[in-house]
Amino acid sequence: MLGLATASSMTRKLPAKPRPKPRLSFDSEPQRVKMWCALGHFSSRRKPRKWNSKPSTVSFKPLIPTPERYTKALEVIKKLHKDQAQEIKTYKLKLENLQTLKDVAYKLRESISKDQEKTESVKSQMQELEGSIRDVDTKIRYTEATLKDLRELQDQISMKTAVRSTLFKEQQKKYADLAEENEDTDEELKEWKTKFEERIAILETKISKLEREMEDTGTKSGVLKKTLEKSIWEISKLQTEAEVHRSSKSERDSIIQNFFTRHNLGSLPNPPFDDEVALNLTNRIKSRLLELEKDLQDKKKSNEFELKTAWDRYMDANGRWNNNEAQKKAKKDIKNGLLKRIKEKENERDSFELQVSNVDLSHIDEKEKNMSIEVERKKNQLARREFESTIIQKESELYSIGQMIKVADREKSILDLDSEDRVKLSIKKTELENLKKKHRKIIDEYKDRIRGMLKGRLPPEKDFNKEITQVLRAATKEFDDLSAKSRDAEKEVNMLEMRVQEVNNNLSKHRKDMDSKRRYIESKLQALDQQSFTADSYPKVLDSAKEKRDVEKRKYNFADGMRQMFDPFERVARANHICPCCERPFSLKEEDEFVKKQRMNSASSAEKIKVLAAESLSADSFFQQLDKLRMVYEEYVNIGKETIPNAEKELRDLSEEMEQKSQALNDVLAVSAQVKADKDSIQALVQPIETADRLFQEIQTLQQQVDELVYKLEYQGQGAKSLKDIESELNGLRSREDNLRDELEKLREERRYMENDLADTRIRWHSLKEEKGKVANILRDVERVEAELDRLTEEKSQVDLDEKHLEEAHGPLSREKDELLRDYNNLKVKLDREYEEQAEKKGKYQQEVVALLALISKIKQYNDEKKGEKLQELQVNKCLSESQLQSCDTRKQEISTELDKSKELKRNQDQLKRNIEDNLNYRKTKAEVEELSHEIESLEDRILKIGGKSKIEAEFGKLSQERERLLSELNIHRGTMSVYQKNISRDISDLKQAQYKEIDKRYFDQLIQLKTTEMANKDLDRYYNALDKALMRFHTMKMEEINKIIRELWQQTYRGQDIDYICIHSDSEGAGTRSYSYKVLMQTGDAELEMRGRCSAGQKVLASLIIRLALAETFCLNCGILALDEPTTNLDGPNADSLAAALHRIMEDRKGQENFQLIVITHDERFAQLIGQRQHAEKYYRVAKDDHQHSIIEAQEIFD
Repeated sequence: MLGLATASSMTRKLPAKPRPKPRLSFDSEPQRVKMWCALGHFSSRRKPRKWNSKPSTVSFKPLIPTPERYTKALEVIKKLHKDQAQEIKTYKLKLENLQTLKDVAYKLRESISKDQEKTESVKSQMQELEGSIRDVDTKIRYTEATLKDLRELQDQISMKTAVRSTLFKEQQKKYADLAEENEDTDEELKEWKTKFEERIAILETKISKLEREMEDTGTKSGVLKKTLEKSIWEISKLQTEAEVHRSSKSERDSIIQNFFTRHNLGSLPNPPFDDEVALNLTNRIKSRLLELEKDLQDKKKSNEFELKTAWDRYMDANGRWNNNEAQKKAKKDIKNGLLKRIKEKENERDSFELQVSNVDLSHIDEKEKNMSIEVERKKNQLARREFESTIIQKESELYSIGQMIKVADREKSILDLDSEDRVKLSIKKTELENLKKKHRKIIDEYKDRIRGMLKGRLPPEKDFNKEITQVLRAATKEFDDLSAKSRDAEKEVNMLEMRVQEVNNNLSKHRKDMDSKRRYIESKLQALDQQSFTADSYPKVLDSAKEKRDVEKRKYNFADGMRQMFDPFERVARANHICPCCERPFSLKEEDEFVKKQRMNSASSAEKIKVLAAESLSADSFFQQLDKLRMVYEEYVNIGKETIPNAEKELRDLSEEMEQKSQALNDVLAVSAQVKADKDSIQALVQPIETADRLFQEIQTLQQQVDELVYKLEYQGQGAKSLKDIESELNGLRSREDNLRDELEKLREERRYMENDLADTRIRWHSLKEEKGKVANILRDVERVEAELDRLTEEKSQVDLDEKHLEEAHGPLSREKDELLRDYNNLKVKLDREYEEQAEKKGKYQQEVVALLALISKIKQYNDEKKGEKLQELQVNKCLSESQLQSCDTRKQEISTELDKSKELKRNQDQLKRNIEDNLNYRKTKAEVEELSHEIESLEDRILKIGGKSKIEAEFGKLSQERERLLSELNIHRGTMSVYQKNISRDISDLKQAQYKEIDKRYFDQLIQLKTTEMANKDLDRYYNALDKALMRFHTMKMEEINKIIRELWQQTYRGQDIDYICIHSDSEGAGTRSYSYKVLMQTGDAELEMRGRCSAGQKVLASLIIRLALAETFCLNCGILALDEPTTNLDGPNADSLAAALHRIMEDRKGQENFQLIVITHDERFAQLIGQRQHAEKYYRVAKDDHQHSIIEAQEIFD
């Protein structure tokens, strides 16, 4: 026996250092080489030579190893989802019950609320009635007081009327005794009486003053006469200049008429022309000059345009001539290019025709048709033989014969038994051994898990059930506690989420409210001021509007005050002939000027006041409209500075709290999931442990029975058949079995030969089809090249035709170009002559216009100096001087009259003194009469304001009746309110029952519990599906990787031509399950077939080895050993060499890895030499047997 090993360290991590060469050993024993190869933790217990003859589509656990924790997680999630669904149903029933109670409580509260609202309404009505009663009482008291006051006023009027009548008679008597009624005021008369002598002196002073004023008036009259003479001289001078001005205007009118007549400028109004008409006519003459200038410019532009047009025609003809030349050259170049391409295509066509000339396409078609017929014939021949059904029939016969042989062997062994008790003992022992094996198998299978559950402790076998039950009870209790905690934490998190959502909604609402108020303010500001303002500029706009309103109001008040002073000032000036401000005496002229100025100011200020009033009203309206926005702006600022920051702070606090609660919930859920997984693991152990405990009890019972049978054995024997008959039957069955095996092997060999023949025929058929396709492609290329040659020939003919047309058009284009150049030169000479004639005509007209403008300038100078206005002003001043001279004469007469009166007053002093005293007494009595009249009138006005006595008495009666009616309504409302209060008390007592206590909170908590449980259940379902799909994707990905490696290894190893490659096909038995069906397929050409029943033993062995290598390559990542026991069994020489080369490449690729070890066990020494080279190992191990049949292992060196 030969043993060959390549090894690496089994540790996961070692220091990076040079690896020593592994040792190889040889022996001279008959060859049997074992090789182990491992990549990771995957291994297979089935030997390659034992190919499964059963159908290859089987169901078992996934070929791809799935981590146990994921499958456990799926089971935990599924069970938890089911439990949560049951809880949801319970919660919904509770919620419906609470909803009913909540509706009843809501109706009771709504009834209470309505009764309270009605009670409050009745209370408010009662308060209104009580207030009305108080008002009526107040009115009654006021009416009584008014009647009392009315009687007192009538008594006072009667008394004062009698007193006034007496005083009026006395007044009339004193008035009749007056010699003269004085017009001075009472104060002046009293002052005259107390200071009579002083008044006399003042009167003398006044007389002196009047005499001086008389003298001044005479002097002023002389000055006015001199001024009047000077004005007359200046008026005569200005009248002469006005005459010259009129003659100039007449000359101007004549010139204008001549202009309009000669130049036909249109119709004229009748002369003489006023200045405005003359100005308009002059403007028409000037506009005519401008039109002439414009015509001249237009003429110049039109000449330039005509010249440019003629030149453009010439350039266009020249361009067409040049274009014709360029096209001729381009056509020539195109023609040369086409000739070149035609030559290239002819060469290409000749090469293709040369390739096709040696090919007989009809012969290829005939061969391809014959080959397809041959393939179909062989397929039909293979199908007619029905190898599959024949082989299955032979195998079933072979199986039945094997069963018959087993039965015969059993009968023969039974005959060998000595007694019935011996058979019974054997059966009991066999049963006992089976029970012990089952018990030991269960214990061995679950021993590690039990030790893990019991913290490393393994109790006696009889106590397993008790210990596991106690651990399960403790885990269940811990899980229930954690579940309660997680539910509480989840409720808190959900409550916080709802609060965060509510705060978010409020914050969004505040921001929208703030934005709407901002837009409202900005739109209002823009609508009011027609400018773009932001909401933050509102205070500035408001202050500006307020300031503007105050300024406009001050202007208006000032102007109104000034206007109100104009009329009093005028009256004071006219009455007292003095200045109202400084009391300076006015002369007649100054007084007239002052009055005139006041009236002018009053007239001008009226319009100004209207404008200021409108501006003030507009400013005030603008301010009022802005002020209405104050509340909105304050709300906008409050939202921006207080509400939104507070809401954001609250949101941050709630978010932080929710993060903490969520973290705590995640921690609790993680611990709960771990505890639940442990509990489920323990629950999974309960049934096997109970089974093991039951088997243990049965073992004890069977052991007692076996012990009893050992002591009381009695050997007896009997049989239905003789031993000779059974042996002859066995020999016949074995002979028949050997014949069936030979027939089955011949059938398989014949089927394999026919399948290989069919595969070779298909390959030859595919080769012919490829050759035929290549010839068809060459023929298509020939047709394409000939079509392109035809197209290029047509293009060349078209180019020749175009070149001929261009040559024909060249002569006319040259003649047209020369003719257009001559036309351009003639046109330029003609247009220059016309332009000079029009310019000369415009110059003459301009000289005439300049002469007219000089005359108009002279007239304008007269008007600008306003000599006509000066003449009128001098004439007005002359009239004014004449009136002033007349007023001076009138004033002299008035002063003379007043002076005579003052002198007369001085002469009548005594009479004046007595007259003053009489006037004072008369005025005193008159004042008392007027005072009494005023008092009587005031009393009568008070009576009128109060009203008539009968009216007040009637009102008093109505108020009394109204009071009685209000008292009656008040009593009715009191009765109604007592009924409502009884209803409220009854409903409140109903609400205090235990079933309605905190019903909203209980309903809300139950609703939150239901919703959170439903959300959690949906998440569990989603997580379950996601994890299941992820495992499916992992399985698919790994299968693709395995098939890729299998295909590569097969193509590198297998030397036959009938199978291109093999692969493993997996099908899931159900959607979302983790059970799969696997089958091995082989690819031959385009056909994909199952390998079951279609491959030889060598192909089976090679496929088994390659699949194991691919699985090891895919999954053994950290540390592994792969053992190949007799890998060359059923392999022919080429395939064995290919396998050795593949193993050699695998060792070559992985010689740098520390987690790779390959062990090969084989009798094929040549195979061992092919893989046992010194670059991979230094020794191999030879296993042999000595004379005593003991195995000896020897290490031997490897030599190249």
